[in-house]
Amino acid sequence: MDHLVLTTVRNRIQARSDALLLSIDNGLDNILKYWLLVAGLLSALRILSAPHDVAHASLATFASYMLVVVAPFASTLLALRWFSRGHLQPQPATRLARAGAWQRVSRGEAARHPQYGASGIMVSLVMGMMLNVPVRAAEYLAAMPPMPAAVPHWASVLHFAMTLDVVLFTSLYMIAFVAALRRAPLFPRLLLAIWVADVAMQLVTAQMVGSTNLPPAVADALHALLMGNVKKVLISMALWLPYLLLSTRVNVTYRHRVPA
Repeated sequence: MDHLVLTTVRNRIQARSDALLLSIDNGLDNILKYWLLVAGLLSALRILSAPHDVAHASLATFASYMLVVVAPFASTLLALRWFSRGHLQPQPATRLARAGAWQRVSRGEAARHPQYGASGIMVSLVMGMMLNVPVRAAEYLAAMPPMPAAVPHWASVLHFAMTLDVVLFTSLYMIAFVAALRRAPLFPRLLLAIWVADVAMQLVTAQMVGSTNLPPAVADALHALLMGNVKKVLISMALWLPYLLLSTRVNVTYRHRVPA
């Protein structure tokens, strides 16, 4: 009886994850359109809320807000082209994930396996990568007010570093999102590389901005923000790296191998 209940619950969870994954995949065009609309409006409101006249806002402010809106949109479109047939892309020549006992199977055998695909628990990871984009953009808009044309050197360096961070990593996480959605074999190592680069970027930003004469209040706020970003990435790695290495679903879908 307990086994029957467990099987029923597992089937319901699987059905819901399949439906959610299908909704994300089919609704991706609308998601991108809503992103442009909402992110664009929020950026415009942020500029209009500046204490100084909009006419005196720096060109860098307009350019940075535009990049924050457009970069993840453009990277998603590019990734959809790169991974349009992601499940047919070849396996990497060198296998980095060696934990566990696995048996290699053909692409066709992997596709017929009941755990093939990005559903199940994988949906949570896929959703997390996508939701990371609006969260990161919102943090940027909250932390970086519109800047006037004339600003101190530390403010210019801070603005550049924070803009580079949000533009680069919202784009990279969306590329990883599409790679996961399209079952590209590159996905697990791509996500690991992004995690490592993300942590490194926070350290580089601290070093870059820390070399300027930051006001104490700004330095404290920046330290808290960067440490928060590092902790979030490390928590993600701690939660998901074992899954990426040992999950049957991940190994069947992205590495074309089954438990030996």
